[in-house]
Amino acid sequence: MARKTYSEEFRRQAVDLYESTPGATLGAIAEDLGITRGALKAWVDRLGTGRTTPALGSTSPGTDETPGQKIARLEARVAQLEADRTRLTTEKQILKAAAKYFAGETSW
Repeated sequence: MARKTYSEEFRRQAVDLYESTPGATLGAIAEDLGITRGALKAWVDRLGTGRTTPALGSTSPGTDETPGQKIARLEARVAQLEADRTRLTTEKQILKAAAKYFAGETSW
């Protein structure tokens, strides 16, 4: 079986995806990207910042937060929502293009 090589950019993007996805696991991200968990773990160890985004709902509203912590948490949430919006917009454009392509292929 041939050994796959990945670009440095792909590796950095995989690590960024893992660190920025709330509640992400190495196994889930690796499966989504079609790589092994061990490869992703090695990349995170080498290229990662050591910070991950906590799972949604992991901070209960009743906990005492300083204003700085609350701002940081909300800024992280905004960044995550913006990333989700960008991803969904891209997926929508891809699906529109695919639908247009396949509509031209049919001869009903």
